[in-house]
Amino acid sequence: MTTVPVGYGNHGSMLHGWERHEWTMWPNFCRFHIFCMILAILAVVVLIHNVHQLEHLDHSTVSGLNWITEPGDQQSSSRTTKIASKNYCGYEHQILSKRERAEEESLLAAIQWPKPPEDRIPFVRSTDPAHSDFVILNHQARFKVGDQLEVLVRMKDFQGKPKKYGGDYLQARIHSPMLKAGATGRVVDYQNGFYKVFFILLWPGEVKVSVSLVHPSEGIQVLQRLREEKPDRVYFKSLFRSGRNSETTVCNVCLPGDLPVCNFTDLYTGEPWFCYKPRKLPCASRISHAKGGYQKGLLTAAENLFFQNDVNIKMPVFSSGPDSVTVKPLRFTDFSNLKRDSVLSHQYKYEESGNLGRQVPNVFPSGYYYEDQWRPRTQWIHHFNNSVDVTKCLQGKVIYLFGDSTIRQWFEYLTAFVPDLVEFNLGSPKNVGPFMSVDLKHSVLLKFRCHGPPIRFTTVFTSELRYIANELNGIVGGRNTVIAMTIWSHFSTFPLEVYIRRLRNIRRSIVRLLDRSPKTVVVIRTANVQEL
Repeated sequence: MTTVPVGYGNHGSMLHGWERHEWTMWPNFCRFHIFCMILAILAVVVLIHNVHQLEHLDHSTVSGLNWITEPGDQQSSSRTTKIASKNYCGYEHQILSKRERAEEESLLAAIQWPKPPEDRIPFVRSTDPAHSDFVILNHQARFKVGDQLEVLVRMKDFQGKPKKYGGDYLQARIHSPMLKAGATGRVVDYQNGFYKVFFILLWPGEVKVSVSLVHPSEGIQVLQRLREEKPDRVYFKSLFRSGRNSETTVCNVCLPGDLPVCNFTDLYTGEPWFCYKPRKLPCASRISHAKGGYQKGLLTAAENLFFQNDVNIKMPVFSSGPDSVTVKPLRFTDFSNLKRDSVLSHQYKYEESGNLGRQVPNVFPSGYYYEDQWRPRTQWIHHFNNSVDVTKCLQGKVIYLFGDSTIRQWFEYLTAFVPDLVEFNLGSPKNVGPFMSVDLKHSVLLKFRCHGPPIRFTTVFTSELRYIANELNGIVGGRNTVIAMTIWSHFSTFPLEVYIRRLRNIRRSIVRLLDRSPKTVVVIRTANVQEL
């Protein structure tokens, strides 16, 4: 009886002629089959080993970071896809056109700050505002509105010796407290320890000169180093949550190290943002953004001496002589002799021509305060002193406010000042937003939304975290649409390229908005110096 091998069925007639050959081939077939099985088993073993190694690597990598994790963190059996590890500094890898590159280089060159001749200057040789002084050069002159006042500032170190280089950050102003008037001066650094300040006298009466040292040049050098070398010194965090499991990790524009990250770079603007990958949760489970804190201990003991309150931060520089002048009002016959760039000359030209919206370039200062009201030098503005006038101005308008807390104050002021403007409760976190106020009687809609990261607010839900450029792209615009924005303060600790890129993206969106709706009113509120 002939035994038929497995797989040949009952085709006995086919076997009859080569039974002997088949039996002689069978041992080879068995050996090949067993060899294939062994290979398969080895492949499975190697695969299991690799998975184990990956899991071990993932856990060992994560353990190298001081993770911020909620106490209620639960164990999860789910695994997330491992994200590639890289030191992400998106601002260093921008793809710019030739025109954008030239623009960026021009901007960086325009704000280039002079450095001390040596990298490390001892504290006693740094700028001391108490030893420094200023003098009004032409104090004996007879001044009238529109004249220029010149002030010479002489900086010295803590040994009372004259400084031989510049780079100090000075603020200078003229003011008349009784008139609630004030204006800034233009500071010229001669980079030899001497500075000149030029003021335009813009109102009559006694005008006082004040000069203060905000930061010595030695401290500014430290701040510049921190801005470039420690862009993550202000860090942020995000909460990831799925079911009962939650984790919180550090986020930033640039994350140091070689740990796995979640890439939250905006698809439309290309604005980079990254968070360290949670240990057990997927990147898609991110639900909120918040300020994390500030890295400490970044300054050496010697560097700390350059940042002392009541010593060399925002300290006055006193005059070695008179610190005020008396300014006479203009007589009618003096109007024809005014310089082209004087404030009254502009005002009368506008009054005669009726062209109140024309801008005159290169006018410094652009305006001044008088009787506690801002008066621009290049155009007339209307002051709304009561809520009725404000309501008439806003009637039928949709107003969008985008940015930080300095533009949020506009929302808060208008909501409180206009009687019929009532805030609609959106359930948003206090001071964060988004916020909305409505005046149904006069068809006014007022909205506020904070700008995208980096923003140092308390918790913001990621669903409410929007980039200004993207929001502008979604606005139709028109004659009844007003958009106001301010974005600057939360970028102060980052390299300048980060801020330039953000403004460039916003500018593109503004250009597109005005192309499709040229009658849209766009107001950009620029930065102001901080009181602190």
